[in-house]
Amino acid sequence: MTPVLQRNFSPKLQQFLHGRILLLNEIPFPKEEIDLHIKNGWIEKRPGLSSDSSGWLCHRCHNQIRRFYTTFPCALCRRDCVYCRRCLMMGRVSECTSLYRWIGPPLEWNFGRCLKWDGLLSAGQAAASDAVVAAVRDMKELLIWAVCGAGKTEVLFSGIGEALRLGQRICIATPRTDVVLELVPRIKKVFPSILVAALYGGSDDRHQFSPLMISTTHQLLRFEHAFDTIIVDEVDAFPYTFDESLQWSVKKAAKPKAARIYLTATPSKKWQDECRFGKREFIKIPARFHRRPLPLPRLVWCGNWQNRLGKSQLPYNVLDWAEKRLKRGKQALIFLPHIELMKKSLPILKKLHPAIEAVHAEDPLRKVKVERMRAGETPLLLTTTILERGVTFPNIDVAVLGAEEDIFTEAALVQIAGRVGRSSMYPAGEVTFFHYGRTKAMIQALLHIDGMNKEARKAGQLDE
Repeated sequence: MTPVLQRNFSPKLQQFLHGRILLLNEIPFPKEEIDLHIKNGWIEKRPGLSSDSSGWLCHRCHNQIRRFYTTFPCALCRRDCVYCRRCLMMGRVSECTSLYRWIGPPLEWNFGRCLKWDGLLSAGQAAASDAVVAAVRDMKELLIWAVCGAGKTEVLFSGIGEALRLGQRICIATPRTDVVLELVPRIKKVFPSILVAALYGGSDDRHQFSPLMISTTHQLLRFEHAFDTIIVDEVDAFPYTFDESLQWSVKKAAKPKAARIYLTATPSKKWQDECRFGKREFIKIPARFHRRPLPLPRLVWCGNWQNRLGKSQLPYNVLDWAEKRLKRGKQALIFLPHIELMKKSLPILKKLHPAIEAVHAEDPLRKVKVERMRAGETPLLLTTTILERGVTFPNIDVAVLGAEEDIFTEAALVQIAGRVGRSSMYPAGEVTFFHYGRTKAMIQALLHIDGMNKEARKAGQLDE
């Protein structure tokens, strides 16, 4: 690098744009400075969209589906301009806009041994932790198949520490903002000397560079070849499994040669088959860290509960279930299949206790209500599947009202049951599936949980 180029080189711009692929209005630097870096070959400017005989391609979300493209009267090119609707929520990518990414000198760092954690791992956790460290060193792909409450986050600590020691950049990605908010304080606590950035819609850290990032999978659309190690938590969760652009975002955000580590308690049938036939590298943790069995759900018939709800009533056994928890001072979650059904149930249950609340994905007080539940201020919380995973309350029982509904898949029911008994101080609890007819998903969930308990017993990982 010549002395003239060194004078014009901006370490701050390098740090901000490194690994990112952004629209011009997302880069908080003067355009003149950006243009100078383009001229010197440090920043690449590429078209946002391109087209060929097969149609349009978005270079941010890789969308090739025709129905997600349309036109708008563009003030920049003064004509009807094609844009991508699939990633519109992150800023419009059109045929006359450009995307910018850093192609100049790479960033380098070495933090040495920065993990500050003296906790103990169970035998299953220790084996998985060693496998994560090996995957980081060898840049391999690994699935950690671990029951709900196995302590998956603790399993990652040594692997993340090893990646930082090797000068790698790491991202922990998850489909849901709730999980990001849950992970950030835990990761910061064990890596106190590392700046940890949290990325989600509206995040204050969106302009911050960090060697260790915790992000929603949506936000990874703004990255390209950024991470040496990428960890995807809850890889089976909605919307990640149903949105190919999110799966593409994870692939694009990782460097061509990178460690890819996936975590879930409920892998898809395809992934389970790949594990079974030796086509996917995996390690299984069938027992929780406190070595107590997973609570088995009870299947309880409650009649035509939707018909009763239409008359502003709930089944007697559901009300009795709620009353018993209130009398014992035991917090509880009740899952319902739809927001409207939850809203109809809330006033009926509030007659039992005025502090009972309800929460769903679009609720503006969602974070506040979850915190009130954590603080013990809410005795019973009604929820949609938004809280089926990624949140921990130490001492709760769980019920599903309408467990026969399609939204309650085997994976969803296993995850819901996994909310109970997660704490070593309160390792037990009750899970009840209230239904108007048993479904295959309910039976499979019961067999799934029972099967994990049997596997843990066989491996000597349970104390009963």
